[in-house]
Amino acid sequence: MTTLKNLKGTAIQFLDADPVVNVGAWSSGGAMNTARSELGGAGVQTAALAFGGLVYPPRVANTELYNGTSWTEVNDLTTARSTNTGIGLSTAALSVGGQTPGAVVGITESWNGSSWTEVADLNTTRNNMSGSGTTPAALIFGGSVGASNTGKTETWNGSAWSEVNDLNTVRSDLAGATNGTTTATLAFGGSGVSAANESWNGSSWTEVGDLNTARQNLGGGGTQTSALAFAGDPSGAITESWNGTSWTEVADLATPRYDLNTGGGGATNQAGLAFGGNAPPGKQSATEEFSFPPPTSTVLNEGDMWFNSSSSALKSYGRYATGGTWASGDNMNNANAGVGSFGISTAAIEFGGYYPPSAPGRITTEEYNGTSWTEKNDMSNNRAERAGAGTTAAGLAIRGNPGDATAVEAWGGTSWTAVNATNSPNGGNSACGTQTAAITFGGETTANTELYNGSTWTETANLNTARGKMCGSGIQTSAIGSGGTPGPAVLVETWDGTSWTEVSEINTARSSGAGGGSSNSSALAFGGSPRTVNTELWNGSAWTEVANLATATQDMNYGNVGTTGGTLAIGGDDPTPSPVSTRTEEWTSGNAVLTVTTS
Repeated sequence: MTTLKNLKGTAIQFLDADPVVNVGAWSSGGAMNTARSELGGAGVQTAALAFGGLVYPPRVANTELYNGTSWTEVNDLTTARSTNTGIGLSTAALSVGGQTPGAVVGITESWNGSSWTEVADLNTTRNNMSGSGTTPAALIFGGSVGASNTGKTETWNGSAWSEVNDLNTVRSDLAGATNGTTTATLAFGGSGVSAANESWNGSSWTEVGDLNTARQNLGGGGTQTSALAFAGDPSGAITESWNGTSWTEVADLATPRYDLNTGGGGATNQAGLAFGGNAPPGKQSATEEFSFPPPTSTVLNEGDMWFNSSSSALKSYGRYATGGTWASGDNMNNANAGVGSFGISTAAIEFGGYYPPSAPGRITTEEYNGTSWTEKNDMSNNRAERAGAGTTAAGLAIRGNPGDATAVEAWGGTSWTAVNATNSPNGGNSACGTQTAAITFGGETTANTELYNGSTWTETANLNTARGKMCGSGIQTSAIGSGGTPGPAVLVETWDGTSWTEVSEINTARSSGAGGGSSNSSALAFGGSPRTVNTELWNGSAWTEVANLATATQDMNYGNVGTTGGTLAIGGDDPTPSPVSTRTEEWTSGNAVLTVTTS
């Protein structure tokens, strides 16, 4: 007898409560006793310190201690001030610089767990800076010196400050990875509404992947490889998570605000703390905690099925396809078709392409931050239909036309560099994965599949049917290609890391369409030749037609952008009003727990 386990390929869990989604979220913590903005902070989510700040009109010396539940008033700073920065833990911290009622100061005070003691001043008097580390070793950077901003960086050895190499981008009102060290930290955002992000290695700063949303007067916390950026002006509630390579937008704060805690923002990108700040109707006492479900939680995964014994319901968790919609995004600066792409729906790169259709390939590159496109450094080679893989900080542009070339270029966040070529020449190929773990498959005349390990390409098992211009998506070990030429085709194949398998055909035959998705069991295919608005969702066993694109288009972006929950349709060959489009459309869809049946 065929069982549900055999059909689904997974066991049904027996649980007394529904599993939870393993994503970070903000929740309310205990309110501070004194509502204020422009304050310093130190510590982690369950043991934090708040000190100084602006309680309009006066600046205060108030210090409060957080135990993960509530705030308690403890001994005041020696010098009342605001726009000071905090470094360290709730038991051993520094309050550095700031604005007193009379002047900007370089005063440093040391907290020993019960009281503050004034120690050595900064070399450069300033306020509105950021810092990281734990006493007796700390780092401060950036800030305001009178009417000017500075990039100056200083290190603390427990008794004195020493000047070291400056930030590359001079700025104040920035945030940092406050749980970092004097040899490894981040500096992000800042004055002028900046998205700049720099990494410190103990001797110098290097520019790395920018924030998706530029902002100033923001909060931050974490480490060099695991950080959070939250709130700020003008973003308000937006939170981004840093994984050591790129920023991803995650859950918003409940209270949009700016000028909140500088320091004490949390230990990692999975545990953050926001307190104080400015927001209507004024100074804030609100505290919010960013966290993931506890390790003991049963976590939801797409495709899971379980029986809830409390409600006597059989349930599943999957993509809520009918809830997905397309919406207009910002137009590109350059009309383009057959572009390459990689990234996610709120942080993507498009490159190459052609305009007009009869012209040779282009070299332009643009970056999308979820709101607008910005022109970046050009590629070396003119190419169209050149597939991509990676993120806005580290990606690949693979092969392309004209010439069915083998050329590959690597994107490092600001510019392109030639890297090792593929073994087989072919344009119209598909690709997905990352800069150090990519896969490219198919092409105009080939079934060829190759894997990239960050330095070399290796040929592996071919597609069952040679074809190009597919809707391709996934990762190096779990990919899918649908449609393509010769055709337009309805053929679909999935990759399991070792071999390709033919699966259920797509409903609408197409080539030169686009795709989004994170595995061979969750994918989107949209647009394509002949020009169509059709969008279809793959759930691992069948295709379902979902919401249409606004405009029938073919030859959009090659390469995987985002997931079935969020992806982009970029440019394309659209007959009106011109042969090549600047248009961007954004797809969003949510997950949902679905009740299969009850008993």
